[in-house]
Amino acid sequence: MKNKQSPPAKSQFGFFQLIFSLLVFSLVMMFGCTKHLDSPHDYDKAPSGKSGHQKTPRGKAPATQRPYTIKGKQYTPMASAHGYVEKGIASWYGKKFHGRKTSNGEVYNMYAMTAAHKTLPMGTWVKVYNRKTKQEVTLRVNDRGPFVTGRIIDLSYTGAKRLGMVGPGTAPVIVTALGRATSYSKKTHAPVAFKPVDYWQGNFTVQVGAFKVKTNAENYRKKLSATYLNAHFIPYEDDRGHFYRVRIGKFANLKDANQFSERLMKEGFTQAFAVAE
Repeated sequence: MKNKQSPPAKSQFGFFQLIFSLLVFSLVMMFGCTKHLDSPHDYDKAPSGKSGHQKTPRGKAPATQRPYTIKGKQYTPMASAHGYVEKGIASWYGKKFHGRKTSNGEVYNMYAMTAAHKTLPMGTWVKVYNRKTKQEVTLRVNDRGPFVTGRIIDLSYTGAKRLGMVGPGTAPVIVTALGRATSYSKKTHAPVAFKPVDYWQGNFTVQVGAFKVKTNAENYRKKLSATYLNAHFIPYEDDRGHFYRVRIGKFANLKDANQFSERLMKEGFTQAFAVAE
């Protein structure tokens, strides 16, 4: 008769289960404290939402900067917003699109100060002046449109309300590109300083993380500086709050920055995308 094997002692099994649970908890705490807050909407997510774009692979240009076609007509986003001024008709969009994704991957909020434009670089802040009421507003481009003949910009509901054009639906306007916001008012969170947007020439770096806690950003920067040049972090504030973006590398053009970001992803970074500084 074969001897029956005795089952593992309950106390031994409980000990190993306890060790495993502690290990899992430690890993969760470790990675949870360094959660990345930013997502590279302008660089690795294709336009979607109203304009109905399909996802495109990573390449030399940000996805939202690539030519696209709507209703048989091709549109080519501008590489630079510097010096852009245009007269035309503005319209607005609201509840029908509220909660849907915009072309740069954000969720459209009809109560935020945003706008849709067919070709301006994503993230460009624009001043929209109502030629009829003499009112003006400042909004950030985060969507593509309007695709109605004769209209040059689509405003959010709040933007249109402040411009005095919700009732009429449209208004004659002058759109002036201000650039990418470089600082915000602590009181109103509205942008107060800008720099021109140029996707191809300028100062570029690669963002690899963002943290709400400054100490976490500094520790990550120190770790990266042992291997990579120009490891740094910058404070940033928008409607989500205040946090710190960690970046490495320095490049004179977007192509080189994109190539470096692709190399970092192959080396195991969970996110790495080119940004202008």
